This record gives sequence, structure tokens and C-alpha cells, in this order.
Amino acid sequence: MASPSLEPVLVGFCDGQLDIKRHQATFITNKVGGQPDVPPPLSHHFPRCSRCQSTLVHVVQVYCPLEGSPYHRTLHVFACLGDDCSGRSECWRVLRSQCLETDTARLPTPPQERSLSATDWCDSADDWGMEEEQGAEVPATENIDLSRKLEELRVGSSEDDPPCFRPYFISVMEETDLYGEDHDLTHAQELLKDYEKREGISVDKLDCCEDGSGEEKYEKTKIRHGDSVFARFMKRISVCSEQILRYCRGGNPLFISEPPANMSQVVLPCSSCGGPRTFELQLMPALVSLLQGESSDMQLEFGTVLVYTCINSCWRSDTNKAIEEFCFVQSDPDQQLFK
Repeated sequence: MASPSLEPVLVGFCDGQLDIKRHQATFITNKVGGQPDVPPPLSHHFPRCSRCQSTLVHVVQVYCPLEGSPYHRTLHVFACLGDDCSGRSECWRVLRSQCLETDTARLPTPPQERSLSATDWCDSADDWGMEEEQGAEVPATENIDLSRKLEELRVGSSEDDPPCFRPYFISVMEETDLYGEDHDLTHAQELLKDYEKREGISVDKLDCCEDGSGEEKYEKTKIRHGDSVFARFMKRISVCSEQILRYCRGGNPLFISEPPANMSQVVLPCSSCGGPRTFELQLMPALVSLLQGESSDMQLEFGTVLVYTCINSCWRSDTNKAIEEFCFVQSDPDQQLFK
């Protein structure tokens, strides 16, 4: 995890259901589930599972422009619903879409999104979230023209599209602000006490430090099942276990279990420019219970999903399709703690 001197860690939460009858989602909407929305002129594209070739289901959409960049920038994470696939990294895909601000400047946007620009993400964390109620209704006189032009921005649905998870807005706050808010910590504290009792340890004694290289070193603590990394994961999220996403581009991921010793080699170079990738965001265990579909067989199981993206966020003006980035999936060693 990033040190205090680096970029802050932003924590995402569910911020109410996205009612498609009242809200028009576009590529600058941060959401769970639903159909993916991409900027023009990118084409409609659902990736397939590299293991079973099934069409993947959209899991999250995150609007994350970079400071100083003229581009809008959106990440879409997809996963396979196959019983033997959801816990495998090769069965997840992440696509990065970009477009110049000037390409969409003349297109109308819904009132709840009107103040967003490509630099807001870095200047103010509060701009990442969506207000669930404010500006929800579009004036009747604008309904027809606005809906028609917004439909041009959206990935259109067709009979071949896979089923989708129920959509929810994502709101955000800095992790450090969690410690100053009056949150109900009862459930999180109970989970932590149960874990300490079962393992015979005190999680408060599990700490980490960083050397000059920015890499974290974990204190060696004897735990009954030997997983000090998981214990530290529990400690870090215990203040707010309902977080569904963590964002810190260029920071350090919060692993849920021991990562491979050769993690730097596991993360492949950018598939477009060949440059290195950097950690950007991760999906958290609390997201699992939020992913609900039209049928009971629409289920995903994972501990955390780490997303690494091109450090240069490479993009050419003539690009007409999204660029694939890299996912690394870790299963949850103690899934029942989040139920």
C-alpha cells in the first residue's frame, strides 16, 4: 500500500442502485455491473474467456482520467461466470478506453455528470462518486434529443449480449478519512475478534514497513495457518469492511495472500506499446455479495482482483478499440468472514 507521501488510497463503496429508467449511464459513470459504456468512436466489444471461450460479464466500470492528460479514460473489468473460471486470472479481462475531451465537448451529458472533466479525478476525490438523487431527472423538453445522443455514447445492447449484474453507482472517499468518520464498526470489530481468537494472535501486532525502494516488508508473525499476509489484509480493511474497490495508481496493492515471488515477471508488459505496467486498482471481497444477476447461477467468487495498467497509458488518436490491460486474481482464503 502506498506510503503517506505517495498518492492517497481511494476507497470505493456502493452508492445505491442505478435505475436505468431514471439515470442515463455514460463512460464517465462509475458503476458496478450493468452493460459497459465506452466513449466514441470505440466499438461495442465483449471479450471472451481465454479458458472456456464464454462471453465475459461486465463487473465494474471506473472513470479514471490522469492528471494533465487531454484524454477521458475508463477501465472496464470483465469476468467469466464458469464454475471453474472465476478464480483464475486468465478468466478475467480488463479493457482501457480513451478519447480526447475535445471529441465529446459538444455532446450533452446528464445533469448529474455535467461538472466532471478529465482532471477532476486527480484534483478532488469526491468527484469520482455519483450523487444518487441529485439531477436524476432530465427535463422533459430535453428527453428526446439527450437520449438519442447519449445512446450514441453507450455500448448498445443486442440479443448477443451476455446477461448483466444489477447496476449500482460507486462513490469514493480517501482511506484516511475513514478513520475520522463516525462509522458503525461493530460488525468489523466482531469479525476481527473472531479471527484473533481462532488464530491465537493479536492483529494489532501485525505491521509492515517500507524500505527505500517503496516495497513493503511484512513482519514475521507466527499465525496458526501461517498466513500473515491475510492477517494484515484483515487489519487494513477492518475499519470499513464494506469497501468494494481500492484505487491508488502507482501504489502498492493490498494482497490477500502471499503473492508469487516473481510478481514483477507475472505482470506482463503492455500489450499495445510493450512498456511496463503499474498497479492501479483492486476489487475487494465485499463486492462478491453485491454482484447479483437475473438468475441464481450468475455468481463470482474471488478474494481480490488486482488491475495493472500501462504506465504510459499509451493511446493513439486513430485507435478504434479498447486496449487490454492485466488482471491478477487471488482467491479468498477465508471467504466466510465476508458473509
